[in-house]
Amino acid sequence: MCFQMSEKVKQKYYVVWKGVRPGVYGNWTDCQLQIKGYAGAAYRSFGSREEAERAFAGSPFDYIVRREKTDRVLRTEGAATPYIRESLAVDAACSGNPGAMEYRGVYVETGQQVFHVGPMAQGTNNIGEFLALVHGLALFGKNGCPMPIYSDSRNAILWVRQKKCRTKLERTPANAPIFNLIERAEKWLRENAYTTEILKWETAEWGEIPADFGRK
Repeated sequence: MCFQMSEKVKQKYYVVWKGVRPGVYGNWTDCQLQIKGYAGAAYRSFGSREEAERAFAGSPFDYIVRREKTDRVLRTEGAATPYIRESLAVDAACSGNPGAMEYRGVYVETGQQVFHVGPMAQGTNNIGEFLALVHGLALFGKNGCPMPIYSDSRNAILWVRQKKCRTKLERTPANAPIFNLIERAEKWLRENAYTTEILKWETAEWGEIPADFGRK
């Protein structure tokens, strides 16, 4: 993985039933080495080693088929345009318009939070979406990460391409910190070239973006 997580996350264990070397692995990197490029690979993550060992001793169909009903990644593999698992998803939330705004980035493959900013007073959702995208671009630029970034906001994607946050929100003393972030983001876009691919998250086909705050 080409970035550091913003917070400590619970240990996960990965069962590989079908892969280069089937077994139980204590981290995603080792698991990925067994399944990447392997046709018909069967694997799944578990919250404890005991659960993983029990699953490995059984049939993968007892776990994977059941998981298909709830897991967006597996459920959408048959979609016309499946999304890329090794990617970053960004999203924002705002309580009111304007209101308390926050945004974050999540690693799609595992659901782990990569960064989180806010809440900040008197912001908007569009501003948060814009800042989240630029935050991801700057992070990937710093670490040389080749993964794409997903956003479900057409406005934010357009603003990033235009290198300008085209909000109509007026600056006030309360939201000055947000406007300071906007100025820094616009400056970064003007002064830096990036090769990171920005992709539109297709909510109608794939469900809510993994970085969604779940407040709808």
